[in-house]
Amino acid sequence: EYGIEPAAAAVAVAGPAAGGAAAAAEEKTEFDVVLTEAGANKLKVVKAVKEACGLGLKDAKDLVDGAPSTIKEGVAKAEAENLKKLIEAEGAKVELK
Repeated sequence: EYGIEPAAAAVAVAGPAAGGAAAAAEEKTEFDVVLTEAGANKLKVVKAVKEACGLGLKDAKDLVDGAPSTIKEGVAKAEAENLKKLIEAEGAKVELK
């Protein structure tokens, strides 16, 4: 009666929703720094985690021993990348999520 086709409306709604989701994924501003593997030299990794996160020795050791574990949550991209470089320099494997 009004010349509106329901199928065309569904396609129009689906398009922007998918585009919005892709844009949100590209604009991620907060990251979690996750220690995936401590590596061969755990002591240096524990010290790096302790200094970078302001943790006590026991807390830092527990984090490293419990890998994979989240070291810091919700940090800015620059800080997350800096922390990753610092800990990877001691032989550990780190991911940003």
